[in-house]
Amino acid sequence: MIIVLIGYMASGKTSIGKKLARKLNYNFLDLDDFIEEKENISVSEIFKTKGEIYFRKQEAFYLRALLKSENNTILSVGGGTPCYSGNIDVILNSKNVKSIYLKASLSTLANKLMQKKAKRPLIAHIQNIEEMTEFIGKHLFERIQFYNQAEIQVTIDGKTKGDVVEDIILALF
Repeated sequence: MIIVLIGYMASGKTSIGKKLARKLNYNFLDLDDFIEEKENISVSEIFKTKGEIYFRKQEAFYLRALLKSENNTILSVGGGTPCYSGNIDVILNSKNVKSIYLKASLSTLANKLMQKKAKRPLIAHIQNIEEMTEFIGKHLFERIQFYNQAEIQVTIDGKTKGDVVEDIILALF
């Protein structure tokens, strides 16, 4: 089985995904890291030099390839991945794939992202928690329709990563 973790930036897709992979004895793959390895360039450099359209095409290509070739894998995808190129339909209609939306409140996401904004070009310019909350709210409004299509939804608010992993395992098995 391939378990695809979707959700907004800072919802824990990578950190929870790694912990879940260890617990289930699965492989862990981050789609952005995979793209960087295959393209031999960072995602932010792809955006700068080749543009978002190129990135989204490559993202869709590699997602489809991984969903066909991998097994016993936790796959963490970027926050925008389900929202472009029919990717959510590919995830939902692929054999042996389960999708999980790591759901977080606006305040949880805003607080986490304020601490990590320097590492994220998309939000580096945001000055305060109010601006961050407004930015995330607008983004989530556009993306929530895709995230909500996941087969399983697990809320992360107020939980440890271990608790979220246990919730995911209970929901899957």
